Amino acid sequence: MPEDSVDHAKLRHHGDVDARAGMLDFAVNVQGSAPPDWLRRRLAARLDSLGRYPSAAEDLAARSAVALRHGRSPEQVLLLAGAAEGFAVLPRLAPRLAAVIHPSFTEPELALRDAGVPVTRVLLDPPYLLNPASVPEAADLVVLGNPTNPTSVLHPADAIQALRRPGRTIVVDEAFADAVPGETESLASSAAPDVLVLRSLTKTWALAGLRCGYFLGAPELLARLNHGRPHWPLGTLQLEAITATAAPFAVAQAHDRARALVVERESMIERLTAAGIDVHTPAAGPFLLLHVADGELLRKHLADQGIAVRRADTFPGLGPDYLRVAVRGTEEVGRLLAGIRAAGW
Repeated sequence: MPEDSVDHAKLRHHGDVDARAGMLDFAVNVQGSAPPDWLRRRLAARLDSLGRYPSAAEDLAARSAVALRHGRSPEQVLLLAGAAEGFAVLPRLAPRLAAVIHPSFTEPELALRDAGVPVTRVLLDPPYLLNPASVPEAADLVVLGNPTNPTSVLHPADAIQALRRPGRTIVVDEAFADAVPGETESLASSAAPDVLVLRSLTKTWALAGLRCGYFLGAPELLARLNHGRPHWPLGTLQLEAITATAAPFAVAQAHDRARALVVERESMIERLTAAGIDVHTPAAGPFLLLHVADGELLRKHLADQGIAVRRADTFPGLGPDYLRVAVRGTEEVGRLLAGIRAAGW
């Protein structure tokens, strides 16, 4: 679509803007308000080492831990200051035409457009299933999420693999893949030379303030993404967090949490549906997409009651009657439902 018709302000919008301090937060998908105690202790133990620069050995240790977790080699891991940095460096691949699958997280499109990369949107209609044939053959970069934010759709790995073409790079944003039991449909362990997988520690480990993530891919692609980054792109605490959460104990804990999320999500879907709310299903992520008449007005009424939900009209392909809500526990969902009833819905 023409650049002058793109609303960059909407592309820049994030759920944290919808959640003021003290609100009951359904707008942000982070699980919990702080990392688990064991991880906090690991990070606190490194505070005395902040007087020196991170070493190459620490960087290698973090990459090696991630590589072991995904059945890769350390050379196939690029550590990032959050998944956001991964999107920011995508223009270094110098694509002639980037195709972004929507509705989905908007940051990669924004980064590409800001860098002057031509972008075409591939808009999926409900039920938002991926159709590889809908992507223009001319696109030499394709970006999508799996599971997709905000639809909570989990695309089959085979459908993503079908996007591959000679001369094309596929970027799969798997920021929420560890919230799926068994990480089914993930390509994190696939060493295809033209597939880049982006992971984030923000959501499962409540590390939004520390900025930790990584790319998995062919060393040649990672070298292009890494070109021009500063010395010490990650700090000591970031490297420690990445190393710690890639350990088998932590991965097992994340898998346990993913199974608990399934139970919470199914209960939440049942309760919202019983209240007359249209919930998009099937859902695989730690969030749900709602379709509600006068959704923007409902969002404002809920905000007045101290309940934050994510506006979804900022996602291409969706309008003001769509809202996104994080999966939460029984008590929090009860308060959300009470707020919806109080607002007259």
